[in-house]
Amino acid sequence: CFHIYFDSVTLLFNKPGFPKKILANKLEDKHLCNCCHNLLRRPFQAQCGHRFCSYCFNMTVRDGPQKCNACIKEDIFEEPTSILKQGCAFPDNAARREVENLSAVCINEGCTWKGNIKEYELSHEEKCEYTIIPCPSCKERIRFNEQERHNERECPERTLNCKYCKEPFHFKNIKAHDEICPKYPMICEGCAKKKIPREKYVDHIKFCSKFRTPCRFHVVGCDMSVSSFLIFSELCSVGAALELQLHSEKTKVAELGRRCTDLEVKVGTFENVVCVLNREVERFTTTMEAGNRQHRLDQDKIEALNNKVRQLERTVGLKDLTVAEMEGRLREMSATTFDGVFVWRISDFTKKRQDAIAGRAPAMFSPAFYTSKYGYKMCLRIYLNGDGTGRGSHLSLFFVVMRGLSDALLKWPFNQKVTLMLLDQSSREHIIDAFRPDITSSSFQRPVSEMNIASGCPLFCPLSKLDAKNSYIRDDIIFIKAIVDLTGL
Repeated sequence: CFHIYFDSVTLLFNKPGFPKKILANKLEDKHLCNCCHNLLRRPFQAQCGHRFCSYCFNMTVRDGPQKCNACIKEDIFEEPTSILKQGCAFPDNAARREVENLSAVCINEGCTWKGNIKEYELSHEEKCEYTIIPCPSCKERIRFNEQERHNERECPERTLNCKYCKEPFHFKNIKAHDEICPKYPMICEGCAKKKIPREKYVDHIKFCSKFRTPCRFHVVGCDMSVSSFLIFSELCSVGAALELQLHSEKTKVAELGRRCTDLEVKVGTFENVVCVLNREVERFTTTMEAGNRQHRLDQDKIEALNNKVRQLERTVGLKDLTVAEMEGRLREMSATTFDGVFVWRISDFTKKRQDAIAGRAPAMFSPAFYTSKYGYKMCLRIYLNGDGTGRGSHLSLFFVVMRGLSDALLKWPFNQKVTLMLLDQSSREHIIDAFRPDITSSSFQRPVSEMNIASGCPLFCPLSKLDAKNSYIRDDIIFIKAIVDLTGL
């Protein structure tokens, strides 16, 4: 019983998501797999927060760690959080229960089944009589409930047993089998006896006095028919005619000999003409070879020019990449400060918060800023729908230490007081939180990757405070301010 249960569970895990059209209600993006883009089946949640079908996740990481395409698409890719690998995801039972309780209908035409997705998976998906399957023999697509009738009456590849010799054969070979079946019933054309097995028919006509066969000389004109019993003793009346025909053939052979002699003379003349033509062909071949050599030289020159063009195209492409990279750095530098004070302007706040709620872009990174030109490199990370203990209830704000070019000259761990603020745009009541780094935390050690793990305030500001009438949001814009205490630097 354990093996049967294990096999059924294995079968369920070896499938991608449910097709979207089984949903009886409105489709929501949170119920979709980020790999197959169908409804989640046995959902797993990766450490980056994205969900996948169990089957899709295992297929993605079977050849080793992979980058999360959803993180890349949403522009929130962060190592190592956005790296998918074995052991970095866990079954999301809450999402599974939510998906399994959704109302569903059968996707097979003609089926009227209704229920929820859990019932569909466990008791209907593999047993629906309207499922279209291929016939294992002829590959024709048929319904599950028509299998037996198709195999017995319609399949051109079905096997039958001969009613005469009892040997099996394919239905499409029925005529060919009747032509060779040793037990097939034959009718004698002489005595009209019926049901003579084919294997005994030859012996019957040898001794049947009424069966007649053409004379063995019918090819040269004899149209008599004789009894097969007397065929070896009966004389043919055209024997003498054969001798006359033989004499006539000898006369024709002599005439053909004379004609061959005349043809040999003509062949000699044609051979002389061919010699002249061969010399002309040789001269033409020499000219053609010279042309081919010139053509090859031209082709080599064209190939060299093509290679040069491709090399120039690659060079131009590299230049374009360099220009794009420099433009990105220039934009970053224009927003960079070097005094430990940074004001982050976040526009389109409503849309970005909706993206965070929907899970499309839960987190945002600010541009980098510095304590001095050669000082610590830092940035901010904000979750507009909260993170961790603040998810869904608070705006979460974090401070991130980044790898900089001057890290070797700085003191580690980072130990400067950090103040985070949500600015009141009427300059009345700013929301402020401050902390001094825990120097034992890996978040404030010298970075070994592009960024350290973010540290800060998961409960920075209640979302209810932003939903109420306030002056923190003006023209759909908020301002976040960070102040790093420079004392001791």
